[in-house]
Amino acid sequence: MINRRHFLRFATLSPFVSVSAQAAYSPLPSTGRARFTPTLNAYSFLEQLNANIADSSKGIDLFGVCDFCVKHDIEAVDLTGYFFPGYPKAPSDDDIARIKRYTHDRGITISGTGVKNDFATADKAVRAEGVALTKLWIEVAARLGAPVVRVFAGPQQKNPKDWQGAAGGASRDEVEKWMAEALRECAEHGEKFGVIVAVQNHGDFLTTGPEHVSLLQRVDHAWCGALVDTGKYFTTDPYADIAMMVPHAVNWQIKETIGSSLKTPPADFKKLAKIIHDGGYRGFVPIETLAMGRKDYDPAAEVVKVLAAMRAAIVELK
Repeated sequence: MINRRHFLRFATLSPFVSVSAQAAYSPLPSTGRARFTPTLNAYSFLEQLNANIADSSKGIDLFGVCDFCVKHDIEAVDLTGYFFPGYPKAPSDDDIARIKRYTHDRGITISGTGVKNDFATADKAVRAEGVALTKLWIEVAARLGAPVVRVFAGPQQKNPKDWQGAAGGASRDEVEKWMAEALRECAEHGEKFGVIVAVQNHGDFLTTGPEHVSLLQRVDHAWCGALVDTGKYFTTDPYADIAMMVPHAVNWQIKETIGSSLKTPPADFKKLAKIIHDGGYRGFVPIETLAMGRKDYDPAAEVVKVLAAMRAAIVELK
């Protein structure tokens, strides 16, 4: 996916022109037939992974998640940074070597990783911490061989007029401006290491497709794209927002519901697959299921259910 973005962006330039990812941001042009594969985001096993971090005799670790991928013939896994030993510190060389060898021996691609950050706060120190954290994990991603690092915009909530909370009532435009500055700095670092910064719509600052695009355009860097979370566009027609974002997508989170709540409709995977197909997307589409308050939540069963539905939808398209 790195090569796809880099090559397509500059394929029309003269071979004597220096290629620079500082060129103005634009969505990815489609090339060839759509080709996408449902894979796994490790966050689906959140509760079990956290249990294992607290007590290694319980739950599941990242190696167990990889074994799950082998069992269900899943080609790639997004290894969320939170579940590496010592997060937010970078994993040791030994830890990275072990997981790289483990995935290679099992034919699994590490498709991405992700961090926790807040670029929506008015506190410059907190934003700077988020930039430093993202830069650190860009380098971790490069060591893992992962092409993408997922970041958030920010966790604060908004009303129709102003951005509230830690931003102290700053206008949305002002918050988007300082957010873009932080993301651009991260993208510049990502370019150096061949890692794309993917901004997720997490139901916080970004709740619609137009908001997502607006932020990417303001960042204006070819190494910053969208992680499209299919459950987190809070509009009257989330599928329209998803369709808008396909040309901007460098990573995904395929959710089992539209709205990431048991009160919202279940995802229509046939419709979702057709939207991704018609947008010409080529790459992995990781599945991320959530407990959503369910005491009987079984991540293995839920992922398998969504995986089967997505695979069936793709076969039907063909």
